[in-house]
Amino acid sequence: MNENLKMAKTALVPIADGTEEIEAICIIDVLRRAGVAVTVASVGELQITASRGVKIVADKKIAECVAETWDLVALPGGMPGAEHLRDSGTLRDILMRQHREGRLYGGICAAPAVVLQHHGLLKNRRATGHPGFAGQLTPHGASAARVVADGNCVTSQGPGTALEFALELVALLCGAEKAGEVAGPMIIAQA
Repeated sequence: MNENLKMAKTALVPIADGTEEIEAICIIDVLRRAGVAVTVASVGELQITASRGVKIVADKKIAECVAETWDLVALPGGMPGAEHLRDSGTLRDILMRQHREGRLYGGICAAPAVVLQHHGLLKNRRATGHPGFAGQLTPHGASAARVVADGNCVTSQGPGTALEFALELVALLCGAEKAGEVAGPMIIAQA
Protein backbone atom coordinates (compact mmCIF):
# COMPACT_ATOMS: atom_id res chain seq x y z
CA MET A 1 0.00 0.00 0.00
CA ASN A 2 1.17 3.53 -0.76
CA GLU A 3 2.67 4.95 2.44
CA ASN A 4 0.91 8.32 1.91
CA LEU A 5 -2.51 6.66 1.74
CA LYS A 6 -1.75 4.61 4.83
CA MET A 7 -0.90 7.76 6.78
CA ALA A 8 -3.79 9.92 5.49
CA LYS A 9 -5.96 11.64 8.06
CA THR A 10 -9.49 10.28 8.22
CA ALA A 11 -12.78 12.13 8.42
CA LEU A 12 -16.37 11.00 8.81
CA VAL A 13 -19.11 13.21 7.34
CA PRO A 14 -22.54 11.94 8.41
CA ILE A 15 -25.55 12.84 6.26
CA ALA A 16 -29.31 12.34 6.42
CA ASP A 17 -32.45 13.30 4.55
CA GLY A 18 -32.67 17.07 4.90
CA THR A 19 -28.91 17.68 5.20
CA GLU A 20 -27.81 21.09 3.86
CA GLU A 21 -26.13 20.17 0.57
CA ILE A 22 -23.77 23.14 0.27
CA GLU A 23 -22.35 22.39 3.70
CA ALA A 24 -22.04 18.63 3.17
CA ILE A 25 -20.42 18.86 -0.26
CA CYS A 26 -18.14 21.72 0.75
CA ILE A 27 -16.81 19.81 3.77
CA ILE A 28 -16.30 16.63 1.73
CA ASP A 29 -14.70 18.41 -1.23
CA VAL A 30 -12.29 20.64 0.70
CA LEU A 31 -11.13 17.81 2.97
CA ARG A 32 -10.51 15.56 -0.04
CA ARG A 33 -8.57 18.34 -1.79
CA ALA A 34 -6.31 18.32 1.28
CA GLY A 35 -5.73 14.58 0.96
CA VAL A 36 -7.97 13.57 3.86
CA ALA A 37 -9.62 10.16 3.49
CA VAL A 38 -13.29 11.16 3.81
CA THR A 39 -16.08 8.66 4.42
CA VAL A 40 -19.64 9.89 3.85
CA ALA A 41 -22.03 7.88 6.00
CA SER A 42 -25.81 8.02 6.03
CA VAL A 43 -27.83 7.64 9.21
CA GLY A 44 -30.68 6.36 7.01
CA GLU A 45 -30.69 4.98 3.48
CA LEU A 46 -27.53 5.20 1.37
CA GLN A 47 -29.11 7.77 -0.94
CA ILE A 48 -30.47 10.82 0.81
CA THR A 49 -32.45 13.79 -0.42
CA ALA A 50 -30.81 16.95 0.85
CA SER A 51 -32.66 20.06 2.02
CA ARG A 52 -33.00 21.56 -1.48
CA GLY A 53 -33.79 18.29 -3.26
CA VAL A 54 -30.26 17.31 -4.31
CA LYS A 55 -29.66 13.55 -4.13
CA ILE A 56 -26.44 12.45 -2.40
CA VAL A 57 -25.24 8.85 -2.21
CA ALA A 58 -23.25 7.95 0.90
CA ASP A 59 -20.25 5.63 0.88
CA LYS A 60 -21.77 3.51 3.64
CA LYS A 61 -24.26 3.46 6.49
CA ILE A 62 -23.29 4.90 9.86
CA ALA A 63 -23.44 1.47 11.54
CA GLU A 64 -20.47 0.42 9.39
CA CYS A 65 -18.37 3.23 10.88
CA VAL A 66 -18.57 2.44 14.58
CA ALA A 67 -15.44 0.29 14.85
CA GLU A 68 -13.26 2.81 13.00
CA THR A 69 -11.18 5.56 14.57
CA TRP A 70 -11.67 9.01 13.02
CA ASP A 71 -9.35 11.99 13.14
CA LEU A 72 -12.42 14.17 12.53
CA VAL A 73 -16.20 13.88 12.57
CA ALA A 74 -17.79 16.89 10.80
CA LEU A 75 -21.55 17.43 10.77
CA PRO A 76 -23.33 19.44 8.09
CA GLY A 77 -26.49 21.23 9.18
CA GLY A 78 -29.80 21.67 7.46
CA MET A 79 -33.27 20.82 8.70
CA PRO A 80 -34.56 18.27 9.27
CA GLY A 81 -31.14 16.73 8.53
CA ALA A 82 -29.62 17.88 11.83
CA GLU A 83 -32.56 16.32 13.72
CA HIS A 84 -31.97 13.01 11.94
CA LEU A 85 -28.28 13.18 12.88
CA ARG A 86 -29.22 14.01 16.50
CA ASP A 87 -31.59 11.03 16.67
CA SER A 88 -29.01 8.48 15.48
CA GLY A 89 -27.82 6.56 18.54
CA THR A 90 -24.93 5.18 16.52
CA LEU A 91 -23.73 8.66 15.53
CA ARG A 92 -24.18 9.84 19.12
CA ASP A 93 -21.87 7.04 20.28
CA ILE A 94 -19.24 7.96 17.66
CA LEU A 95 -19.40 11.63 18.66
CA MET A 96 -19.15 10.84 22.37
CA ARG A 97 -16.05 8.72 21.71
CA GLN A 98 -14.50 11.56 19.64
CA HIS A 99 -15.10 13.92 22.55
CA ARG A 100 -13.92 11.51 25.23
CA GLU A 101 -10.72 10.65 23.34
CA GLY A 102 -9.92 14.28 22.47
CA ARG A 103 -10.24 13.88 18.70
CA LEU A 104 -11.59 16.62 16.45
CA TYR A 105 -15.33 17.06 15.89
CA GLY A 106 -17.56 19.85 14.73
CA GLY A 107 -20.73 21.06 13.13
CA ILE A 108 -22.11 23.87 11.05
CA CYS A 109 -25.46 25.68 10.79
CA ALA A 110 -28.13 23.88 12.84
CA ALA A 111 -25.81 21.00 13.85
CA PRO A 112 -24.03 22.80 16.75
CA ALA A 113 -27.31 23.54 18.56
CA VAL A 114 -29.43 20.60 17.40
CA VAL A 115 -26.80 17.85 17.66
CA LEU A 116 -23.70 18.92 19.58
CA GLN A 117 -25.47 20.99 22.26
CA HIS A 118 -28.18 18.32 22.62
CA HIS A 119 -25.56 15.65 23.41
CA GLY A 120 -23.59 17.85 25.81
CA LEU A 121 -20.64 18.20 23.43
CA LEU A 122 -20.46 22.00 23.74
CA LYS A 123 -20.26 22.10 27.54
CA ASN A 124 -17.74 24.75 28.65
CA ARG A 125 -16.91 25.57 25.01
CA ARG A 126 -17.42 28.62 22.86
CA ALA A 127 -19.44 27.83 19.77
CA THR A 128 -21.35 29.42 16.94
CA GLY A 129 -24.12 28.25 14.66
CA HIS A 130 -26.83 29.51 12.38
CA PRO A 131 -28.30 32.73 13.84
CA GLY A 132 -31.75 31.07 13.82
CA PHE A 133 -30.44 28.53 16.37
CA ALA A 134 -28.16 30.85 18.39
CA GLY A 135 -30.68 30.99 21.23
CA GLN A 136 -30.27 27.25 21.74
CA LEU A 137 -26.54 27.55 22.40
CA THR A 138 -25.59 27.99 26.03
CA PRO A 139 -25.01 31.67 26.91
CA HIS A 140 -21.43 30.80 27.97
CA GLY A 141 -20.66 29.33 24.58
CA ALA A 142 -22.60 31.50 22.14
CA SER A 143 -20.43 33.46 19.71
CA ALA A 144 -21.27 35.65 16.72
CA ALA A 145 -18.05 34.59 14.93
CA ARG A 146 -18.31 32.89 11.53
CA VAL A 147 -16.12 29.96 12.65
CA VAL A 148 -15.14 29.06 16.22
CA ALA A 149 -12.48 26.53 17.19
CA ASP A 150 -12.39 25.71 20.89
CA GLY A 151 -10.18 22.80 21.81
CA ASN A 152 -11.09 19.83 19.65
CA CYS A 153 -14.49 21.30 18.66
CA VAL A 154 -15.10 23.51 15.61
CA THR A 155 -18.42 25.17 14.78
CA SER A 156 -19.64 27.52 12.06
CA GLN A 157 -22.72 29.47 11.01
CA GLY A 158 -24.09 28.15 7.72
CA PRO A 159 -23.82 27.73 3.96
CA GLY A 160 -22.04 31.08 3.53
CA THR A 161 -19.31 30.07 5.98
CA ALA A 162 -18.89 26.48 4.76
CA LEU A 163 -15.58 27.12 2.94
CA GLU A 164 -14.12 28.88 5.97
CA PHE A 165 -15.29 26.03 8.21
CA ALA A 166 -13.84 23.36 5.92
CA LEU A 167 -10.51 25.20 5.63
CA GLU A 168 -10.32 25.53 9.42
CA LEU A 169 -10.83 21.76 9.65
CA VAL A 170 -8.00 21.26 7.13
CA ALA A 171 -5.74 23.61 9.12
CA LEU A 172 -6.40 21.71 12.34
CA LEU A 173 -5.97 18.29 10.72
CA CYS A 174 -3.15 18.97 8.26
CA GLY A 175 -1.66 22.32 9.20
CA ALA A 176 -2.09 25.93 8.08
CA GLU A 177 0.27 25.45 5.16
CA LYS A 178 -1.93 22.70 3.70
CA ALA A 179 -5.03 24.86 4.20
CA GLY A 180 -3.30 27.61 2.22
CA GLU A 181 -2.35 25.17 -0.53
CA VAL A 182 -5.99 24.11 -0.83
CA ALA A 183 -7.39 27.65 -0.66
CA GLY A 184 -5.05 29.16 -3.27
CA PRO A 185 -6.23 27.30 -6.41
CA MET A 186 -9.84 27.71 -5.23
CA ILE A 187 -9.33 31.50 -5.28
CA ILE A 188 -10.36 31.88 -1.66
CA ALA A 189 -9.29 35.03 0.16
CA GLN A 190 -7.23 34.14 3.22
CA ALA A 191 -7.02 36.42 6.25
